[in-house]
Amino acid sequence: MKNTCSSAIVGRFAPSPTGPLHLGSIIAAVASYLTAKQSPQGRWLVRIDDLDQPRTVPGASATILDHLQRLGLHHDGPVMYQSQRHERYQEVLTQLTKQGWTYSCSCSRKEILASAPHQGEEGPIYPGTCLYSQPPFGRPTSCRVQTRDELIRFTDLIQGTFTQNLRHDVGDFVLQRNDGIFAYQLATVIDDHDSGVNLVVRGRDLLTSTPRQIYLLQCLNWSIPRYAHIPLAMAEDGHKISKRHQQRSPCDLYSPQQLLCFVLTFLGLDPPQTLVNASVEALVQWGIDHFSFYRIPTNNRALDEFFNP
Repeated sequence: MKNTCSSAIVGRFAPSPTGPLHLGSIIAAVASYLTAKQSPQGRWLVRIDDLDQPRTVPGASATILDHLQRLGLHHDGPVMYQSQRHERYQEVLTQLTKQGWTYSCSCSRKEILASAPHQGEEGPIYPGTCLYSQPPFGRPTSCRVQTRDELIRFTDLIQGTFTQNLRHDVGDFVLQRNDGIFAYQLATVIDDHDSGVNLVVRGRDLLTSTPRQIYLLQCLNWSIPRYAHIPLAMAEDGHKISKRHQQRSPCDLYSPQQLLCFVLTFLGLDPPQTLVNASVEALVQWGIDHFSFYRIPTNNRALDEFFNP
């Protein structure tokens, strides 16, 4: 069964240019591309998440775009760069502040660790210290959004129903750091909205970020896209595959056909052996014709179980 949608899908792939594409990113790119292209008039966009300039590797963006082309993943429209969108982020942050959603926070990480009574999956849950008292004059401040004591619930197209109470599980989270850099949660919400993205396909490690993004969309009265979080490829050390596991991109080590066949297998498909010798275009089209969220396992998977290019 193919994925169904009443309107044309607009999907996206948003890598960070902190190094070459690792296998986990390639899996996410392929899955998002196949989903978008199954839809009549579906569009697949590419965004470079280069907000954190100190971590950006020179030349990485160009290399990533080249590798996507070699894999037959051709984006629609111009590439968006977050580093060029600071004015837009500030505009929306100002809007949220005028509506009373945000407040300034001068707490350091050390202070939060010392004062936070609870720990969440992603670290200490901010206790709202600066919400109830004015930050000391002269200290650098971040900007936080005030959360509510209510459940955020959504149905992921792969992982099923996911529920989170932001006040209890996350706390008031940062929208702009004290060094002026806009937070991922704010930037990705604005970018997806401005690009018309209505289906976000990405790795399972970002599942717990989704309620924060839905919350911001609700605060802004913007449409909420659908979400699909694919399982992660796990390395031998038990952690997800990342750039630190692969100093060179698999795109430089294996043929596009080998990589695409592996990724399709990872996504629950069974590409015939004859496709290894087919063109990249034929492989991608086979993936479009056969891809389905229903075939994707929900759990993370050990890489060495089936990656034998």
